[in-house]
Amino acid sequence: MRAGPFAPSVKFLACFLFILTCVSSRLPAAEPNTLTPEELADGWILLFDGETTYGWRTPNEIKANWTVVDGALVATVGENSLLYTTSQFGNYQLKVDFRSAKGANSGVFLRTPPVPNDVKTRCYELNIADSDTNPFPTGSFVQRQKVEGNYDSDDWQSFDVIADGSRFVVKLDGKVVLEYTDSAPVGRGYIGLQFNGGKIEFRNVKLKPLGVKSLFNGKDLAGWKTFPELPSVFTVTPEGWINVKNGRGMLETEGQYDDFTLQLECFSNGEKLNSGVFFRSVPGETMNGYELQIQNGFKDNDRTKPEDCGTGGFFRRQDARKVVSDDFTWFHMTLHADDKHMAAWVNGYQVSDWTDTRQPDPNPRKGLRLEAGTLQLQGHDPTTDLSFRNLRIAELPTR
Repeated sequence: MRAGPFAPSVKFLACFLFILTCVSSRLPAAEPNTLTPEELADGWILLFDGETTYGWRTPNEIKANWTVVDGALVATVGENSLLYTTSQFGNYQLKVDFRSAKGANSGVFLRTPPVPNDVKTRCYELNIADSDTNPFPTGSFVQRQKVEGNYDSDDWQSFDVIADGSRFVVKLDGKVVLEYTDSAPVGRGYIGLQFNGGKIEFRNVKLKPLGVKSLFNGKDLAGWKTFPELPSVFTVTPEGWINVKNGRGMLETEGQYDDFTLQLECFSNGEKLNSGVFFRSVPGETMNGYELQIQNGFKDNDRTKPEDCGTGGFFRRQDARKVVSDDFTWFHMTLHADDKHMAAWVNGYQVSDWTDTRQPDPNPRKGLRLEAGTLQLQGHDPTTDLSFRNLRIAELPTR
């Protein structure tokens, strides 16, 4: 069949593809330790901010010389040990870039205790090691499953890991190198970066919770309890958002949660409006729980000086270290409640990291509450005008 008068020639297509390739090759690469708008919408958070070790710690008795150099977590000398997250995670997708010197030995530990002593049953060690010196080369689960092939490199490489219940999938530089199923899986634990000899560097440490369930159907307030005797007015907008005007008042989930990851988006339709998300709340009681603050104001034109705790801080417990969000634009919030420990991210950036060391008490205003409680969206005062969307939660498995 002859080509029609408007059919492109093979030569034309080849030229077009060549130009497209040239243009795409000149596009600037994403800055390390940042998230794209698409990643934020998909639920990703940064575990490493590229500047500090906020959200990480080392065992008190064993240390390596972890520091931040040129946007990377770097260790060169010290004892075999982990730099591990202050939060414990259960089911997630994890991405991390690494670069190891020739002969170095390191790894990324999944669902680990601070000091791992049994990688065969108590955690998962995703190894980083040369194939000619280690029986479990890069990409292997140490003492669990060996990767076949040589993936040695002294350049930056990338892990992309799915840890979902008993199922694990590991990609190395985009290629699946390991698929593993554990008949007796560890439920949750810390994420650890290992130093075990030789220079090791990590960057772009990103996590997305798995197993999230929607808390809002975008149509009505099914699954939520209203309190019409209070001044706040909660409605569902034509766009499918929860909006609250006026206050004082609250909207409360019918479900109760203890350890979980909560994600949502918020829009403040006014300057420095005050609201919050209460959690582990005493059901039916007016905002009697821990409070994840929403307030985008800051002092002296300095975002490290939040007004009234700051968005992502824990009200009356710990101020946000930085105000990341702005009024009159949607922003993302992630709240992680893990036993006594709590942390929050705003637009993927960790702004709080707090452990409740008070004595246990059924009233969270008076002491530590670990019992499951409701989630409550707050209407603060007569100026309140905020919207919420994409509310979703993942409950954490037991260890």
